Amino acid sequence: MKLLGKIGREFSGYNILESAKRLRDRKPLQCSLYVTDQCNLDCAYCTEYDNSRPHPSLDDLKKWIRKIRELGTMRIALVGGEPLVHPNIVELVRYCRELGFATSLTTNGFLLTRKLIAELEDAGLQVMQISVDRMTPSAITKKSFKTILPKLDYFNDSKISLHITGVICADTLPESQAVLETGLSRGIPTEVRLVHADPLNRFRVDRGSREELERFIDSMIERKRRGEKIHTSEAILNYQRSLLRGEHVEWTCMAGYKLFFVSAQGKFWICSMVHTDKHIMDVTLDDLYANYRKKSCQKGCGVYCAVSASLLVEKPAQVLGKEIVARAKRIPSTVRRSLTPNTDKAPHGTITNPDGPRQMNGSTNGGPSADDHVTLGKGA
Repeated sequence: MKLLGKIGREFSGYNILESAKRLRDRKPLQCSLYVTDQCNLDCAYCTEYDNSRPHPSLDDLKKWIRKIRELGTMRIALVGGEPLVHPNIVELVRYCRELGFATSLTTNGFLLTRKLIAELEDAGLQVMQISVDRMTPSAITKKSFKTILPKLDYFNDSKISLHITGVICADTLPESQAVLETGLSRGIPTEVRLVHADPLNRFRVDRGSREELERFIDSMIERKRRGEKIHTSEAILNYQRSLLRGEHVEWTCMAGYKLFFVSAQGKFWICSMVHTDKHIMDVTLDDLYANYRKKSCQKGCGVYCAVSASLLVEKPAQVLGKEIVARAKRIPSTVRRSLTPNTDKAPHGTITNPDGPRQMNGSTNGGPSADDHVTLGKGA
């Protein structure tokens, strides 16, 4: 039964088949809800947190969640900030599931403990995305494998579908490659993507690194086709490659229609980069449908959830078909790993690293973890 559950999760992470229900109607597929603006970290490239703002109340969040459901939304992603700093996060997950949402949560992983993971699973959380930018912490980002590696074993017997997401920055390609290899070596679906929001242009790739990045993306496409657990869809990998080449990609943005965002103040956002002053409680289906159009900002867009949903709606057979085939090819490796349990428990002693193996013992050298009862923030 446990093996069948693992095989089933190969197809449940994106709710692939359920997504098809939203391809022919005017209801939204997904909402990303900011449950807080606060975060325990201070990553240089991130513009999506503000520790001066209080958490929205549980009552307000529940009211907004009900409204999101009334609009017909199928999936809800709890984001931030860092959603795990909200004191009612487990109750929020449970409430989303009670209303029938497919529910996911994005976290930096610092605050994860065995107890919290068990509570989130009991509340019904289906998908967890852990953001990992580097193998070890740096001045730019504290989100590293060194911090979360000991916590990954907590998911070995969990029903939560886990995947790891990192970013590719101008000077961190070796780190990005190492993040990918380390995640895949543990049997965890993993993706690394071009950084999507960089208003200060700190991390844009230059011409010298462009060819190397293209080769990296090409290799991920080939590995995904072979059945390796590359979490990025082939459609998005192709899109990122086109961005690097400066090629025109024909698509119509579905942001604000098939997917939308709600801020921690209850404001309706077209996407994470395009905000409005309209409150979610005042939004109608007609308001959503009015956003079904080409947008002036979509050229070179790196808000991949918006691009992904748009390509899914425009080319469902192509996008869904390739994803289902790729996930079906994972089944043999899933079976092998289940029959050899130790492969899911890579020792903490060494991890893949572009600078060679490093000792890993779960200590706080290079960054505290939740199990050490320490957090980081602005001014820390």
